[in-house]
Amino acid sequence: MPELPEVEVCRLGISPHVIDNQVTQVIVRNAQLRWPIPDEVQNIVGQSVIKIERRAKYLLLRFTTGTLLLHLGMSGTIRVLDKTIAAAKHDHFDLIFINGVVLRLNDPRRFGAVLWFEQHQDRQGLLSKLGPEPLSDYFCYDYLFTKAKNRKVPIKTFLMNNQIVVGVGNIYANEALFLAGILPTVKAGSISRKRYNRLTDIIKKVLSAAIEQGGTTLKDFTQVDGRPGYFAQSLFVYGRAGQACLTCKEILLEIRQSNRSSVYCPSCQQG
Repeated sequence: MPELPEVEVCRLGISPHVIDNQVTQVIVRNAQLRWPIPDEVQNIVGQSVIKIERRAKYLLLRFTTGTLLLHLGMSGTIRVLDKTIAAAKHDHFDLIFINGVVLRLNDPRRFGAVLWFEQHQDRQGLLSKLGPEPLSDYFCYDYLFTKAKNRKVPIKTFLMNNQIVVGVGNIYANEALFLAGILPTVKAGSISRKRYNRLTDIIKKVLSAAIEQGGTTLKDFTQVDGRPGYFAQSLFVYGRAGQACLTCKEILLEIRQSNRSSVYCPSCQQG
């Protein structure tokens, strides 16, 4: 599943092509995504995109009368293409613009979403329960320590709870915990204030670095055969189970937590 940096890079990639451009047509080829695409998306025709924002892993296209929410789900991608390019398999949704481009959502597994918030009202409640953005000032020292009080869940599960903080998905939770020297199995409520404050800094740095690395893929959003989404990164532990730790050369171990892979170094990471 694309994580916060991938979605942020997607926002940066598509914004220059569609902001201040008027939608001339909305095409829904398959409305059965995670939730049915509502008929109200047709209200966008004749309106221009004012701006594109990101909340957690959701893209929010702001129009005068409401907000179009896009979510990539497990396997979705978004491209900006010439409107003459024929739709391919799994191209479920198009926004066609007056400047001749189409914003196209491809989603093989159909776990993504296209929703319309009339007058910007989140009546589905998708956004209202989300925690703070990890790169915002609200995600600050003492925040995680306060939220973790008396919690017995593993720290990795705690970090991946979107009601605590959004966007710290599996890849970046693995990486941040390694850099902070914290085992993924440690109870969230047992970690000291000092270690949480260091972890806060590390989460911000890991996500910021991933977004910066993703900037090299911005051109892919206008290529038919491009693969916008995950981009090449230098990862310390994720996907490296059974290999030597890049710091101490100990063999990295892998366990399953909440049906997700956790890779860690038994030497560099402690309780």
